[in-house]
Amino acid sequence: MPKIQTNGLGLWYGGFHALKNVNAGFEANKITAIIGPSGCGKSTLLRVFNRMNDLIEGVRIEGDVLIDGSNIFDMRTDLVTLREKVGMVFQRPNPFPLSIYENIVFGVRVHNGRVKRDKLDEAVEQSLKSVLLWDELKDRLDKPALRLSLEQKQRLCIARLIAVRPDVLLMDEPCSTLDPQATARIEELMRELKASYTIIIVTHNMQQAARVSDDTGFMLLGELIEFGRTEAIFTAPRDKRTEDYITGRYG
Repeated sequence: MPKIQTNGLGLWYGGFHALKNVNAGFEANKITAIIGPSGCGKSTLLRVFNRMNDLIEGVRIEGDVLIDGSNIFDMRTDLVTLREKVGMVFQRPNPFPLSIYENIVFGVRVHNGRVKRDKLDEAVEQSLKSVLLWDELKDRLDKPALRLSLEQKQRLCIARLIAVRPDVLLMDEPCSTLDPQATARIEELMRELKASYTIIIVTHNMQQAARVSDDTGFMLLGELIEFGRTEAIFTAPRDKRTEDYITGRYG
């Protein structure tokens, strides 16, 4: 069974039909890339998985999204628990205006209430080690997170998610503000993290999708046109629209 399964997923922003009958299975401990032109529904799909679209007025959703077999639109779904399980990294790093330490333990406190200091210390160390920042920051944990480099901020935001022990990491254009060297290091981090997490990445960078993902979905005008193994999507797409997009002929 896939970690995440969408069945007949449709979404409207008022009268605008943003997602149209999306059916896909996202495998555990894999990196899945969602590609397609701007405005095709990539980020909207990503935000469905932790129900962030609920925050937008006028949104209407039909169909099912199953995570570990449970429908996230069930009335009994607890959104705090869902967003603990399904974390999100945004296009631009968004550390809180707090210390490095307080950034990481913020979510731990939200989801667990009062936590002993030694447990918080352990969460900080383990999370920073997971994103290969511990050696760089262990002597600066009380310093403002906003003073970090862009790459360090993005790693810190990933560490902040990891601290609450999610199952799924959603990444919305996580490298779009980074230089090529920083992008390469974040991509390597993704490859290491997939041993422990299911990762879904939205990217406008097809080369990045080809480099890091196991599976790829191509979206166009709200439809999931093609979904499958990344190598097959990029070398032998079944749909001419996919081929046109990958080869630069789209539009």
